[in-house]
Amino acid sequence: MTEKAKSIFQRFSEGFFSNVSRDIGIDLGTANTLVYLKGKGIIINEPSVVAINKRTGQVLAIGREAKRMVGKTPGHIVATRPLVDGVVSDFEVTTQMLKYFIDKINKDSFALSPRPRVLIGIPSRITEVEKKAVIDAAMNAGAREAYLIEEPMAAAIGARLPVTDARGNMIVDIGGGTSEIAVISLGGIVSARSLRVAGDEMNEDIVRYCRDEFNLLVGEKTAEDIKIAVGSAFSLKEGLSMPVRGRDLVSGLPKEVMVTDEQIREGLSRSIRIIINNIKTVIEETPPELLSDVMQRGVIIAGGGSMIRNLDKLIANQTKMPVRVMEDPLTAVVRGIGIVLEDLETLREVLVEDQREKAFK
Repeated sequence: MTEKAKSIFQRFSEGFFSNVSRDIGIDLGTANTLVYLKGKGIIINEPSVVAINKRTGQVLAIGREAKRMVGKTPGHIVATRPLVDGVVSDFEVTTQMLKYFIDKINKDSFALSPRPRVLIGIPSRITEVEKKAVIDAAMNAGAREAYLIEEPMAAAIGARLPVTDARGNMIVDIGGGTSEIAVISLGGIVSARSLRVAGDEMNEDIVRYCRDEFNLLVGEKTAEDIKIAVGSAFSLKEGLSMPVRGRDLVSGLPKEVMVTDEQIREGLSRSIRIIINNIKTVIEETPPELLSDVMQRGVIIAGGGSMIRNLDKLIANQTKMPVRVMEDPLTAVVRGIGIVLEDLETLREVLVEDQREKAFK
């Protein structure tokens, strides 16, 4: 085949694939993985958990079914998260998890449907090695092409902020493994911080607080339940309380205590203080003209961590700027990824920089 014929065939095949391919966007989170199917919307929202038989290496369950096993498995079965602090910690298991989600989408498609193109959200400021690990995992899981977008950019787009305009937009996305703080203008991140202090770290704070204050050992799932039920960042008009069950570290026997919102607020204060201090640092690094825009438009907070009661009030109190929680904050990143996927020609500039030219030619 001549070079000209090859070029014609390549253009034809790429055009054909773009019409029939089930392109997908993935918010590959430490706690949950959400998948957006082009033209359909969000079709998968499952925990980023994989259960493995250590004796055989066999994957037993992925997603919700695997999460139900956390803390309840025999010694030879491990329910694990393949992502830690927002990045791939176990390449093989991450590949298996991605393959499971991609196969789940393709199972009802016709046999000739090609492998999908995939757009994946990643934390900002991660290393080139960590970026490559995400791309390789997606390709090994069955993607035809894989591209990356930084999570704060995706969250800002999901919040319908005008990220491509010459205006300052500030987003704080508090997920499971990372907290992303960024000021965005003209399709790029002007100043940012990516913290490995987020929802999981808050759970550990609660575990630590129960151990230190009550001599009570609780698991990660119990700590998360406490955070959701009575967690707060600023004083509440009406107090909350709940019973907590665990193991007494002195007697080794079961024990129940009542915890209040004030106690859990004290337990969460360390992580929340770190996040707020970094928000202040990003504000200090922002050029005055963009900061003026942010002061006018306010700070948008997203992610599961934004749902902690009165966190917006505490951030507003500390930064002296208006703060609001975006609508449906849990799906902010994947909705932003979906918007980019639906109109990539216009929004190509928001992709990770070294991929802009080659993306979706």
